[in-house]
Amino acid sequence: MPTPHNNAPTGAFAKVVLMPGDPLRAKWIAETFLVNAELVNTVRGINGYTGYTKNGKRISVMASGMGMASIGIYSHELFNVYDVDAIIRIGTSGSYDKDVKLGDIVLAQASSTESNWSAQFNLNGGTLSAVADFDLLYAAFEEAKRKGIKVHAGNVLATDHFYNFDKEVWKRWAAVGIKAVEMEAYSLYVNAALQKKRALCMLTISDSFVQSGELTPEQRQTGLSDMIEIAIGAAERFC
Repeated sequence: MPTPHNNAPTGAFAKVVLMPGDPLRAKWIAETFLVNAELVNTVRGINGYTGYTKNGKRISVMASGMGMASIGIYSHELFNVYDVDAIIRIGTSGSYDKDVKLGDIVLAQASSTESNWSAQFNLNGGTLSAVADFDLLYAAFEEAKRKGIKVHAGNVLATDHFYNFDKEVWKRWAAVGIKAVEMEAYSLYVNAALQKKRALCMLTISDSFVQSGELTPEQRQTGLSDMIEIAIGAAERFC
């Protein structure tokens, strides 16, 4: 049934949804990697599509928008209203690690944050650690290994700030082992935990705090084929 943010009918989404941030990237993925992809949501330009992989597995792809608040809304509705079982975020990120270079892929084993997202649960001053679903993580790792694609796995930072006033804060996160920074994984992982669902965040490094250069906007949108193929291969195991 439709929601304030989604006009897809019941059953329109597959059990597994790939979720990039950019609606144009979602469109490109549906047109490039899926067969007979059907547009199922258009509210606010956050396009969602459902189609089939080349192996005949039904999956969906839908944009999340930017930030934890946005993916928090869409993941909540997909899990709760549309009975989606798993969401794989496929996004871009900035590297905090000299060994994680431009174009590399990171599997977010866990997500740290400086957001107050978990404050709503009143954990008596505690901090909720947000982690990926192990089976999804393992499936993606195996798929990358099968394809001969190197991936990194570890902790990432989900931040509210693309432009941070504190220009040196990244060094403190890097010192405690954070591999990369993005803006969505934490709330996605928490929503999945709440609903007893599966979630994984996969990231392609588009820029770096420790080396020069960055991917162009065009490369960010369409140059992420290795990550998407790993995500589809992992998703097929849960369709």
